[in-house]
Amino acid sequence: MIPRYTRPVIGAVWTPQAKMEAWLEVELAATEAWAEQGAVPTAAAAAARADGAFTVEAVEEREKVTDHDVAAFVDVVAASVGEHGRWIHYGLTSSDVLDTALALQLQRAGEVVVAGARAYRDALVERALEQRDTLCVGRTHGVHAEPTTFGLRLAGFAFEADRNLTRLEQSFDQLAVGKLSGAVGTYASVPPAVEARVMERLGLRREDVATQVVPRDRHAALLSVVALAGAGLERFATEIRGLQKTEVREVEEPFAAGQKGSSAMPHKRNPIRTERVTGLARVLRGYAQTGLENVALWHERDISHSGAERVILPDATILLDYMQHLGTGIAEGMTIHAERMRENLELTYGALFSQRALTALVESGMTRDDAYRVVQENAQRAWDTRTDFRELLGAAAPELDLDAVFDYGAYLTHLPEIFARLEALQA
Repeated sequence: MIPRYTRPVIGAVWTPQAKMEAWLEVELAATEAWAEQGAVPTAAAAAARADGAFTVEAVEEREKVTDHDVAAFVDVVAASVGEHGRWIHYGLTSSDVLDTALALQLQRAGEVVVAGARAYRDALVERALEQRDTLCVGRTHGVHAEPTTFGLRLAGFAFEADRNLTRLEQSFDQLAVGKLSGAVGTYASVPPAVEARVMERLGLRREDVATQVVPRDRHAALLSVVALAGAGLERFATEIRGLQKTEVREVEEPFAAGQKGSSAMPHKRNPIRTERVTGLARVLRGYAQTGLENVALWHERDISHSGAERVILPDATILLDYMQHLGTGIAEGMTIHAERMRENLELTYGALFSQRALTALVESGMTRDDAYRVVQENAQRAWDTRTDFRELLGAAAPELDLDAVFDYGAYLTHLPEIFARLEALQA
């Protein structure tokens, strides 16, 4: 991933140095497990632990000869150990190391991503509770529907973020598996006991049935969940973008001191963070598609997935971490124009009370279709002619209690029950 979108902590998980350190963890754990089985000299395992080393530059230089990254790595580490270096990679195939080390990297990436998902959810919960009584218009099809509160709107995003947090936790957990079962998964060159010892040392579970690789449905599941979390962030970003339009201007994303919205138009305050989230969510969906295509490999394994994974797994986790950071900052720092929200409620001249008017007319004895026609005609006239709907309805149905019909409070009656659910989530 380009530096612009890479935050340092998760970026460090995916460096060549970090990747090869994970390889070395697997190699050393395997050598020690073999020694415990009596197949490798104890002195060899001790020497490997004490002296096994590499530099990325040395491995890359050796790869120019081997044209195989793991083989180059093994050569470099074995040379660093000396006489006992011949026991490095004993009984293993490259994918034993690659897939098990990848699981270690994904667990480390998962710690960062899950923490970011939790911070994003918590920011939304806090702002939702803060804005629970901030009245605004609800829109369906982009058109004014009925009153709601901005806090309720944020509560929906908060619960979605919580679901994505749970899915991410589960997806990273199901990837905490490795394999040391050899070239086609038969344990012909590595007994299950060695694999078990290695996985215990590394804090991983074994893959119950592997081919030469850990099955790629696990990785596809993670990438799909990452894309889904990105879609949730995009939904929030799209809402803020819509509310930041000049004609609406109910919410604005943070605008820092010294920030410039346009090189040509100094008045501009553009929703660049939310637009960035929207664009990057599209990239995550592409990675999810690639992950699904990586599931079907030839027989016990080919490497059609390998090159793609070198890009999509680091990039997907790095991007989601960055997007969650943006989303948290937007949630915490957005400017909420409550007065503008109240002004916008009046744009239809009261027509958004149409359902309450309809219900009141039905309760007064009118058939539903007749009531609908009365309300529809007068609500649309109010909107089209900029005439107060309450005045028009009063003339058409003088028997109605207009104070009861045109009551914003009626839309808020049951919100405490919903916000109790959000408070439970916060707790």
